Amino acid sequence: MPLPPPTAKQARVIWLALTGLAIATLVALVAGIVWGLGQLLQVFSPVLWPLAIAGVLACLLDPVVDRFEKWGLSRAKAIVCVFGLALLILAAGFGSVAPSLVSETRQLVKRVPEYAAKLQNRLEHWNPTPPPILQRFFPRAVVPESPVIATNGEAFSLMATTNSPVAFTETLDPKTVQTAKDWLANALPVAGRWLFGQVGRVASWFGFLAGLALVPVYVFYLLLERRGIESQWTDYLPVADSKFKDELVFVLRAINGYLVAFFRGQVLVAMCDAVLYTTGFLLIGLPYAILIGASALVLTMIPFLGAFTICGTTLVISVVTFGDWLHPLLVLGVFGVVQSLEGLFISPRIMGGRVGLHPLAIIIAVMTGTTLLGGLLGGVLAIPLTAVLRVLLARYVWKNQTAAGQ
Repeated sequence: MPLPPPTAKQARVIWLALTGLAIATLVALVAGIVWGLGQLLQVFSPVLWPLAIAGVLACLLDPVVDRFEKWGLSRAKAIVCVFGLALLILAAGFGSVAPSLVSETRQLVKRVPEYAAKLQNRLEHWNPTPPPILQRFFPRAVVPESPVIATNGEAFSLMATTNSPVAFTETLDPKTVQTAKDWLANALPVAGRWLFGQVGRVASWFGFLAGLALVPVYVFYLLLERRGIESQWTDYLPVADSKFKDELVFVLRAINGYLVAFFRGQVLVAMCDAVLYTTGFLLIGLPYAILIGASALVLTMIPFLGAFTICGTTLVISVVTFGDWLHPLLVLGVFGVVQSLEGLFISPRIMGGRVGLHPLAIIIAVMTGTTLLGGLLGGVLAIPLTAVLRVLLARYVWKNQTAAGQ
């Protein structure tokens, strides 16, 4: 006997269930892709970091190479001249900054324990005694006094005797020896795995350093083959000529434009922030100003998160160094001035709204990238990936909604 067709209400419920199942499947697929991307970034980070650095440097140096080409040089000679000019600038910069940077780094490393003790001491002094009313509801823990035992006319503290080292001269029994052997048998494999893990980390760092040594080679060939890559990369797509390929090329070109605009602009913004932070902290007399500025050059590549890291670090240094309220307020003043200059003048002139993301979207993207993709690389990639999502939504979702509304 055939089943009767579903009623309108049953059909609606069935379609809602199928829609929910499809949405859950898509969410699980996206989560799996993000998790897999994070794992790949962690595994291939020694390879990806040098390529990413080379790509950013190539984007920065490409306009300069084009300018040298307009002066009549060939592409290869223009690249060599730009490399020589960059080396001269780096040598001059390191010659003037590197001694102070090394000296401040050594001083900071030596004084980290002292700063930690000072910070703990100040935090303890900043913990005031609660009012008597609050003490009735939240009494402080009272450390019990050590019981005193009188022996041979002298008083001994029980806690002092129990906490003091005692020399045992008793002979170890066989059970103790067997327990020690069992513990060693279990601890040695764990120690071996830890040791091999450390060796693997050292090897990965050597691989990372070797990759950094290849960055100039990557940059040279990216600059040399830039026109060939731009004109022929579509021929290597594994897609036949069709409307789908045209759409794919359009999306990839838009994504590439966002990536180039973001990385080129963000590096220039980070350089301006580093100079401003260094100048401001030198003016207020904060120690390690050059080291903080050099750190800002790297950290402010991640918008907002890097700036807040710099602010928190400098506040701690000002508190433990001076111990007053004036210098933390001056640090906050420098931070506010730099962020205002960046938001009102530097970023609009350099970035020009080419990434086109709201500040709240940037904050959410950075936090999500550092959490899901892992570490600094995830935070750096979060904003261009969000811009890629914006391109796709503007092309295939918002466009259709606008057309439907019209």
